Amino acid sequence: MGDNLRYQKQMLFSGIGEAGQAALRKSRVLLVGCGALGCVLADTMTRAGVGHLRIVDRDFVELSNLQRQILFTEDDVASHLPKAVAAANRLRRVNSDIEIEPLVADVDFTNIMGFTDGVDLILDGTDNFEIRYLVNDISLESGIPWIFTGCTGSHGQMMPIIPGESGCLRCLMKNPPPPGSTETCDTAGVLGPAIGVIASLQAAMALRILVAKGIDGRLMTEIPLQLTIVDVWDLTFRKIDVSKLRNSTDCPACNNGERLWLDGSQASGSTILCGRNAVQIAPAEKMQLSLKELAERLASAGVVTSNPFLVRVAVADPELEMTVFPDGRAIIKGTEDPAVARAAYSRYVGT
Repeated sequence: MGDNLRYQKQMLFSGIGEAGQAALRKSRVLLVGCGALGCVLADTMTRAGVGHLRIVDRDFVELSNLQRQILFTEDDVASHLPKAVAAANRLRRVNSDIEIEPLVADVDFTNIMGFTDGVDLILDGTDNFEIRYLVNDISLESGIPWIFTGCTGSHGQMMPIIPGESGCLRCLMKNPPPPGSTETCDTAGVLGPAIGVIASLQAAMALRILVAKGIDGRLMTEIPLQLTIVDVWDLTFRKIDVSKLRNSTDCPACNNGERLWLDGSQASGSTILCGRNAVQIAPAEKMQLSLKELAERLASAGVVTSNPFLVRVAVADPELEMTVFPDGRAIIKGTEDPAVARAAYSRYVGT
């Protein structure tokens, strides 16, 4: 009875109905990244009644996020909460009947298989191509569908990828665009309405895939295989048919089984974070740091704040802010030079 009341308007829609709602209830979704796109996706999946939502994000909430990342508040900024945790706290107050699993982690080739275990769909809430190509690899390897989405400036794009049936990300772009060759949020900025529109289209596609997959396997006959491109400033909307993309390209991933990102060949130890004047450093091997001991050790280096999820220290030489997570990752704010970030990491974390 409770479900019928909560989802009444959604179930009246002919594309979902009672059978579709039951399919959503049984579905398990992995959301990779909970920034601007991820917030819209997580909110929509939670309110729609997806049974299990696993949110993986490596970052923490900052003031500049609040312009477009709709799940977060100033209290989350003041508490230095990881995005996955802050999102889960909010979403559990929205729908207490579903499982929300927040994981504070950096998705890479060593752990993505565990994150995708048992899920029916992968949603792209990321802000960089390296992770998207890794998601593409694990999707092809596991057979789990995913939805590619990106947004910069006033425009966004979205494409569903169904392994074995549709084209994949490498059919569309054999390799990631070279640095500096495409717009980023650093060069073009990003509008909140653009995020809302493209993420909502992705969320609608996610519901359609989960319902079609969960009812009777009508996946390929029901899902439109197209690249959708929207510009909210110019009010333009384009659809490009990609249903024949897989057969018209010599894709090394689809046709030859190449998994460069999943096997670690294309892995990187440092990542410049879009629009943040910051670099993430990830150690070669995962570790389990004692945040309490680390906070005590860093007290002599600068001003330290901490919570159960991270330790933050502001140092003067060089002028940087370093946030360290239990797995050894660190986000070094105040530079976009990986060499400077690695030197600071080595100096202050010492691993």
